[in-house]
Amino acid sequence: MARMGGKKHLKRLAAPEFWPVLRKEKVWSVKPSAGPHPSSRSLPLLTVVRELLGIAETNREARKIISEGHIKVDGRVRRNYKYPVGFMDVIELVDTEEFFRVIPVPVKVMGLIPISKEEADYKICRIENKTTVKGGNIQLNLHDGRNIIVKVEDATSPHEDRYKTMGSVKVSLPSNKLMDYFELREGAPVIVIGGRNVGRVARLIAVSEGMRHYRKLVTLEDFKGNKFYTTLDKLMVIGEDKPVISLPEGAL
Repeated sequence: MARMGGKKHLKRLAAPEFWPVLRKEKVWSVKPSAGPHPSSRSLPLLTVVRELLGIAETNREARKIISEGHIKVDGRVRRNYKYPVGFMDVIELVDTEEFFRVIPVPVKVMGLIPISKEEADYKICRIENKTTVKGGNIQLNLHDGRNIIVKVEDATSPHEDRYKTMGSVKVSLPSNKLMDYFELREGAPVIVIGGRNVGRVARLIAVSEGMRHYRKLVTLEDFKGNKFYTTLDKLMVIGEDKPVISLPEGAL
């Protein structure tokens, strides 16, 4: 992935390969501001509005739509056209009550899929790490920058700490309440969020031993019976026994 650096602007030729911008049309592109998603796995909201949603023809039109509060991300109005949008975020067009989820898609890396109003009430987040905080409670640090505190009655009781790194949680929007937990385990449905297999949906078959945790080789099998391989850091669990989010046609 391309590095953004600390500058306010970004040359189009230096933008991440998956950005849907014409490299030679103009010199500069919008750089995402600091926010919940890393720059290597996000798009600025302006690019989402103009290129993915197609509801603006120019940057000026897109900035106007955003600044007037017509776009929500994860249930909250976002007026910053540089706001970083990433995997599993829910985009709402306020005026038309249309909802979309940002998901990994083959080749393009990031895409939008229409979802129902009911599905727009939640998102899936990967647990990047967790810490113990005051009172022995657990803080889950998620892939989209949010933190959730899990209160436990007895910090010494192992069964209360069932959340594991690289598992996923289902979170309500915009209230940020924990709805469910999906463990990274054999048989779990996953979606690949990076690498040459990005966007493929499969079941986890096996995790190799050795190597650093995040770089372990994993064996996957798609829902047509085809096996393929990637590394653990490129997976996101999307359900217990079957996906709980809508997926593009043909993904299963």
